[in-house]
Amino acid sequence: MKRLLEKFFSYLEVEKNYSTHTVLNYRVDLEEFENFSAGASILSIDYLHLRNFLAHLKERNLKSRSLARKLSSLRSFFRFLHREGHIKENPSLLLLTPKINKSLPKFLSEEEMVQLVEAPDFQKIAGKRDRAILETLYSTGLRVSELVGLNLNDVDLISNIVKARGKGKKERLVPIGEKAVQALRVYLDGRKVNSQAIFLNKSGTRLSGRSIRNIINKCILSTSVKMNVSPHVLRHSFATHLLNRGADLRCVQELLGHVNLSTTQIYTHVTTERLKNVYDRAHPRA
Repeated sequence: MKRLLEKFFSYLEVEKNYSTHTVLNYRVDLEEFENFSAGASILSIDYLHLRNFLAHLKERNLKSRSLARKLSSLRSFFRFLHREGHIKENPSLLLLTPKINKSLPKFLSEEEMVQLVEAPDFQKIAGKRDRAILETLYSTGLRVSELVGLNLNDVDLISNIVKARGKGKKERLVPIGEKAVQALRVYLDGRKVNSQAIFLNKSGTRLSGRSIRNIINKCILSTSVKMNVSPHVLRHSFATHLLNRGADLRCVQELLGHVNLSTTQIYTHVTTERLKNVYDRAHPRA
């Protein structure tokens, strides 16, 4: 099985062009299955064997989302084996996906976002960098991985456009607001290190995703916001505020880099203020 797994991982990287992070998740899931199978031949693995593996996972009290991800990895692997002719029948076809309860995304109000982006000390270069980070995250809705991967040639400060590299190494162009552009100009003009990477740490090397989270945690202490705020909360706030102000759902989908509209539709559940305003304006008895 180990040889076939390596062939599958190579297929994900080369043909499917999956990111290193995604391939690593597949590797973790499928190597766990390999250990459970204890050297069993791939030809001997049937539906019952897969059911036993899922029962083994459930005994560990994994959340439904984790189970669903591991099941998705199994399905992809056996679909690949069947298509390549390594097995005659796909034993994963009858496996049922556990129901996942979708939680509504957390987001900040517009007033709270203003407090957060204005929290850094603009007199220091670190504060100018942090302000540029917060303004860029809120202005573009980038994922934290997309933000830390930005290089100087990815940002056009004249046309106000950012080139983001999203999941599956897909690129998209995202508008960036004037306030974020101004914050970026101030930071880039003030830093002394010559680097292609935009956001740098004290050593002059590219910031990590963990560093971005630490910066947000530090800045949130200077505000009245009581919520635990992650970089993704800024992305949620970006999408929610756009929809609240009348943006089209498909446009928001493009800005976020979502492949499926259903992924973006979760934000329609948190825009009740907009629904109330529309109702008050439109209904004759409101």
